[in-house]
Amino acid sequence: MLMQRKSLAKTSGRPGKTQLINHFLINKNWYLVDLPGYGYARVSKSAKKVFQKFITKYFEKREQLVLAFVLIDCRHEPQPVDLEFMAWMGEQQVPFSIIFTKADKLKPNAIQRNVDAYRLKMLETWEEMPLHFVTSASKSTGRDEVLDYISSINEELNAS
Repeated sequence: MLMQRKSLAKTSGRPGKTQLINHFLINKNWYLVDLPGYGYARVSKSAKKVFQKFITKYFEKREQLVLAFVLIDCRHEPQPVDLEFMAWMGEQQVPFSIIFTKADKLKPNAIQRNVDAYRLKMLETWEEMPLHFVTSASKSTGRDEVLDYISSINEELNAS
């Protein structure tokens, strides 16, 4: 959705399609890295553990990492697997923002209710909720906001 190239990354209606770390060089300037999901893949428990292990290793070892985006399906109330992963990211001091996906599947009030539920749940243990975006791949909702944010980060990095 960000690059407006449907076939750039493999997608599926079935969670677990991404099983590798995929690097995409954007504008010969920065990398967008697609990682496997950490929670909902319809694969064996052993395969899920392998995914989780190399995801955590990636975040622990990747010195060039500037920011991670945690993708959360906005159709659901706060899920323990998402909250646990974000808590781990915070403990590891991995900078991240949240991208609530599939906004086209809900009415605006339902989206806001679910985002607010995440905010309330996170504020039980976090000082503030990380920056977040509401997006839809099919309607490109939130695309410009996410790209503007990435651009501002790149500008800051290039200025220093």
